[in-house]
Amino acid sequence: MRAAYVEQLGSPDVIRFGELPDPVPGPGEVLVDVVATVVDPVDTFVRSGLFRTPLPFPFVVGRDLVGTVASAGSGFAVGETVWCNSLGHDGRQGAAAERAVVPADRLYRLPAGVRAEEAVAVFHPAATACLALFTHGGLRPGETVLVGGAAGNVGSALVEFAYRAHARVLATAAPRDHEHVRCLGAAEVVDHHALDLAARLARLAPSGVDVHVDTSGRNDLTTAVGLLAHRGRIVVLSGARDEPTLPVGPLYMKDGSLHGFAISNATAAELAEAAPTVNDLLASGGLRPRSVEYQPLSATAEVHRRMERGELHGRRVVLRP
Repeated sequence: MRAAYVEQLGSPDVIRFGELPDPVPGPGEVLVDVVATVVDPVDTFVRSGLFRTPLPFPFVVGRDLVGTVASAGSGFAVGETVWCNSLGHDGRQGAAAERAVVPADRLYRLPAGVRAEEAVAVFHPAATACLALFTHGGLRPGETVLVGGAAGNVGSALVEFAYRAHARVLATAAPRDHEHVRCLGAAEVVDHHALDLAARLARLAPSGVDVHVDTSGRNDLTTAVGLLAHRGRIVVLSGARDEPTLPVGPLYMKDGSLHGFAISNATAAELAEAAPTVNDLLASGGLRPRSVEYQPLSATAEVHRRMERGELHGRRVVLRP
C-alpha cells in the first residue's frame, strides 16, 4: 500500500510517501480501506517529537480516518463505513495510508447520509469539544458556558454541543465571525480583543459562568476565575503562551475547579462514549466544517509545513489516498 510515513522524528522533511507492506489485523482489530484522512495539529507534534509517545518505525502519520471495512471481524461487516480518531500515537500506526488496522474498540460506524470526506474533518475537534464539556466540564442543562475562541474548529464544536445540551452559550470571537458563532447557537458573542472584555462578560453572566473553556491557549486564569459561578469549572485545552497566574483564594472560595485536558490522554472508553454524541450531531446536520481543502495523500509533508507556518488557521485539509 502507499502511505505517508517517517523513519525518524524531525521536521516535515522526514515524511516520505511510498510503498509499505499492507497491515495485517490481529485479534480485536479491523482492517479498513481508507477513504480520507486529515492533518491535525497534534500530528505535527507527534512527528516532530514535541509530543512524546511510543512509535513503531517506519511510522505512518495521522490520527483520523473514514474508511470502509475491508475484512469482517469484531462485529464489523465488510463494506461498512467507519471512522476512527485515535490512531497515530501510543504505539498505533497512523491513518495516512491506503489501508489501516484499527482496534475495534476505537472504530465507530458513520451515520447514513453523512459525507465521509466532510466528516473526517470534524472528528478530532468534535471529540475534543464533547469530552471537554461533558466528561471534564460536567456540563448540565440550564448552565452557562463561556467559549473562548468560538470561531475555530474546536470552538465551533463547543458552541454546537453546549447549545444542543440546552446550556446558555456565551462566546468570544473576532467581529467578522460573530454571525457565524451566533448561527451555531451562541446567545451572546463578544469581541475577544475588547479592552473591557472581562467586564462585558461579567454583565452578560451576572450569576457567573458554570463551564469556562478557552481554545485560544491564552488561559487568562485571573479573568476566568473572576467570572466563575459557585462550583464553576475551568477546562484547560491547550498550553498557555505564558505562565498564567492562578488566583487560588478566589477559586477556593467559589468551590471552583480547574481541569487540564489533552485528548491524547483520553481512554478508548471515553472516546467510545463520545462517539454516539458526535454521530448524533453529524446525523442531524451539525458539525459541518467551515472551510475544507482537499489534497492527495502524497501532499502530506507539504500540509505539515503549511500547518507549522500558521497558514491553516480555521481551515481543515483532508487527504485522499
